[in-house]
Amino acid sequence: MFRLITGIPGASGFGSASTAENVTEGIDATNLTAIITGGASGIGLETARVLAKRNAHVIIAARNMEAANAAKQSILEDYSKAKVTTLKLDLASLNSVEAFSRDFATLNLPLNILINNAGIMFCPFQLSEDGIEMQFATNHLGHFYLTNLLLDKMKETAKSTGIEGRIVNLSSVAHLLTYPDGVAFEQINDKKKYDDKKAYGQSKLANILHANELSRRLESERVNITVNSVHPGLIMTNLFRYSGILIKMLKLATHILWKNVPQGAATTCYVALHPGLKGVSGNYYVDCNEFKSSSLARDEALAKVLWDFSCNLLKKAGKA
Repeated sequence: MFRLITGIPGASGFGSASTAENVTEGIDATNLTAIITGGASGIGLETARVLAKRNAHVIIAARNMEAANAAKQSILEDYSKAKVTTLKLDLASLNSVEAFSRDFATLNLPLNILINNAGIMFCPFQLSEDGIEMQFATNHLGHFYLTNLLLDKMKETAKSTGIEGRIVNLSSVAHLLTYPDGVAFEQINDKKKYDDKKAYGQSKLANILHANELSRRLESERVNITVNSVHPGLIMTNLFRYSGILIKMLKLATHILWKNVPQGAATTCYVALHPGLKGVSGNYYVDCNEFKSSSLARDEALAKVLWDFSCNLLKKAGKA
């Protein structure tokens, strides 16, 4: 907490006051291709801007193409040499995830970095078009499926180029606030037992569990791809659209703990690009430093159950 408030750097040399530009200073991402989900606004846009400024070819994956194209234009205005492509992606729709994967394949690009950034928070109970609770569907399952579909391309890229691939899952400190068993597998779609805050925490816990299990699997295959998860910090973005008044009151009372958008994108950019994390996988980062996640997030058995559960959901939706 002291470091969070003061901004004093941790072991990495960076801290809560560091910005995305700070942590990537001097890094040349030329010849790297990065997909960023939710890259049209908030910390996703800042992540896209900074990676493009470091010369990566950035693919902004977004549900709202008008916003995505506006984001692309803003990046080009900031850095005229930026390489930015926009593609439609609605993570709440498995069909859309599949279509995005096909659209990306037609670009015939390598894939070095996948940043699973997009998400929704605290929304009223609703089901996705695939019949899955919306926060779990969008924050976890959509990214789980997307990662599965893109993994062969990432493996191929890492092998042919010799450059380490990196997958970054955006989680949250909210993973601490979830259902008693972590993931309520038998109650995912139970409206009567739905709690918007715990459902969000559940989806963020799932992001860490997914990253950890995928990291273990890739390590066992000796694949040159790392997988880590991050907590970006408290940032006022569109993510709070379902709880505006409550969050504004909270921010007023805890203003010293909040970050601006450039600071909020720092940990993502650090984990995605910094050479100091070469070969480092299966970790959770806060303020650009490794941090101990909850015991549930570190539960290997739970991660394996979640993996199988997610695969079964895809199978039921005809996407196995």
